[in-house]
Amino acid sequence: MTALSVLLVLLLGGYAALDANDVVPGVLTRTPPWPDAEPFPEVAAAGLTAAPDQVPSLSGEAPVPSTEELAALASSLVSSGAVGPAPGVLVTDVLTGEDLYGARAAESYVPASSLKLLTGLAVLASYGDQHRFVTSVVDGGNGDGVDVVTLVAGGDLTLAAEEGDPSSVVGHAGLGDLAAEVATELAAQGRTEVQVSLDDTLFTGPGLAPRWGPVDLSGGWAMPMAPIAVDIGRRDGTSVRSSDAALDAAETFADALAGEGISVTGDVQRVAAPDGASELGAVESAPLRDLVAFTMQQSENVLSEALGRMTAVATGHEASFAGAGEAVLAVLADLGLDTSGNSLSDTSGLSSESVVTPRLLTDAVRLAADGSHPELTSLLAAVPVAGLEGTLNSRLTDTAATGVVRAKTGTLPQVVALTGMVTTEDGRLLAFTVLANDFDRGSAYLARIAVDEWISSVAECGCR
Repeated sequence: MTALSVLLVLLLGGYAALDANDVVPGVLTRTPPWPDAEPFPEVAAAGLTAAPDQVPSLSGEAPVPSTEELAALASSLVSSGAVGPAPGVLVTDVLTGEDLYGARAAESYVPASSLKLLTGLAVLASYGDQHRFVTSVVDGGNGDGVDVVTLVAGGDLTLAAEEGDPSSVVGHAGLGDLAAEVATELAAQGRTEVQVSLDDTLFTGPGLAPRWGPVDLSGGWAMPMAPIAVDIGRRDGTSVRSSDAALDAAETFADALAGEGISVTGDVQRVAAPDGASELGAVESAPLRDLVAFTMQQSENVLSEALGRMTAVATGHEASFAGAGEAVLAVLADLGLDTSGNSLSDTSGLSSESVVTPRLLTDAVRLAADGSHPELTSLLAAVPVAGLEGTLNSRLTDTAATGVVRAKTGTLPQVVALTGMVTTEDGRLLAFTVLANDFDRGSAYLARIAVDEWISSVAECGCR
């Protein structure tokens, strides 16, 4: 392992290993392989912060791998038979932008959760990595002789039911804190009785994406989308998430407001907030770079969908599944990336109707890594490190790739994907993507092993 590799491992040593339930055991395990499955929901991680200075630096002195050697490694990947008949592969030098090896790089593949990398790039480009999403309460006027306060959803699905925790990503802002602030303002105005309404008009369109099915809902991998939620819609004691996360959040706020001594009458009603309504209180999410980091580490589908829709809000697109997909691709195109051959039915990769090219994924990685857009650097600081974090926690352990590969994983039935960057044994930083579709059913485990062996061989390759 080179000095750069050791340094990277040391820098990352402070990260707590995150439970990666959506991956099978690593290649050295004796445990039988798991069956194909959608990505599992993950446990929350507190205080996760993506630090841009943890992205490996570029070295123009390190030797560039040869196309012939990389082609030989890719040939071994394909000849294994585990990744289907025609995987898409692309390896690019981050410093120069030169394609070192490519096979079917412009063809379209189902990306599974590797698509989240595109969503993360687009939302960071749209808002900047320090942006925070605001949940507010405004004066809703007087309805039927009762004062109304309106909870306005602002795209934060990580709210705590009670007090927020500034050291956490999920639960950073709390509805209990918001209720206390609003109650104080109402008391100052001499108002002691209100009705709570909900403005959740920020998101539009169907709640579920194409090809999201009952198994995705029952497994907790998805929920009907909403622009506000407590704990990303997760509920204690069950894997199934909320069927109406926005209403649940509003009712939680109403209960908290009552707990602050304000008399809350009637049921929560869905009503758009009046134009120009005065604000009674507001709370803010964790910084966007931390939301993106949580999404990448945990492969969190619902949060990724919310980030896609907030990209649509920022760019003037409809904040629906279709609009979010269009917005993400539009932002990437504005950044100079080739988006031809790509179509997004969702922005998490859970839908098998979404297709992307190895070209777009690899170019997105390179753009985030080459330093030309500092606001995007936190994206690659957010993706899991091989053998140490997130969905790569128990993959690529005790290999040449451990600690020197940062990549976003993707797994669906008959889909395995890996996209990110690797520092070679010679110290050269490369961007890469491999997308494997249509291998034999029940063999995703073998496909992942083949992909892991390939990227490990790239990491340990002098390849000159």
